[in-house]
Amino acid sequence: MTVAPLPQAIGVYGGGRMGAGIAHAFAVAGASVTVVESDEEAAVAARDRVAKSLGRAVEKGVAVVGSVEVVTDPDRLRPTGLVVEAVPELVDLKREVLARIAAVAPEAVVGTNTSSLSIDQLADALPDPSRLVGLHFFNPVPVSDLVEVVVGRRTSPALVADAQAWVAALGKTAITVRDSPGFASSRLGVAIALEAVRMLEEGVASAADIDTAMTLGYRHPVGPLRTTDIVGLDVRLSIAEHLERELGPRFAPPALLREKVAAGELGRKTGQGFYSW
Repeated sequence: MTVAPLPQAIGVYGGGRMGAGIAHAFAVAGASVTVVESDEEAAVAARDRVAKSLGRAVEKGVAVVGSVEVVTDPDRLRPTGLVVEAVPELVDLKREVLARIAAVAPEAVVGTNTSSLSIDQLADALPDPSRLVGLHFFNPVPVSDLVEVVVGRRTSPALVADAQAWVAALGKTAITVRDSPGFASSRLGVAIALEAVRMLEEGVASAADIDTAMTLGYRHPVGPLRTTDIVGLDVRLSIAEHLERELGPRFAPPALLREKVAAGELGRKTGQGFYSW
């Protein structure tokens, strides 16, 4: 089977933290990247994120041979060969965006950066579901080594092989998983994080000590509670609720997690979560 090279024109729909990081990764790999944002205010913020991220890479001696442009007109995606959807983890929003991508860039294949939603369910938004594959990047994208390639029932086998090759071209490692709730990484990561929150809720140990148990005892680079702060407590809660619906009560979110989200303590992005930032 012939594996396609990395497309030179890449689209990223959504310029938040994840979208900006994905754009960074493709630009460093040599692609011309077009990021689409919802309005000019969001586009300005996305340009700033990308510029700062690429600037840090250059300071570290990384050669940025590609380019990134942030626009508000989805039609600018028309010449792209691959578009990665990177909008918030809401089924209806993602389906709306995927349908829009298919309308403006009918020749492109599409990757969705969902961390837990069903690829098969999202693929229903496309005229040709075989052209959708999960490309689950990890935060922060520029320094993360892993990408989950998630395969739906209708995903083309050729697209899976191409996606694996594209991940390698980014200097990252692909794992390939079938479409299932939480895939591999989110399911395991959330399970550990929820138990850590329960332990904190029960007074078993402090947040710092629970995290230290995992960083020193199990060689995790970051503990589960600090990771939850980085990911966002609201994001963790949303994924946990989804997994509870799909897989049962073992993924029921602890009361402490719900309370912190209700109080606006979402982690690093708000300055307060399980830690103060």
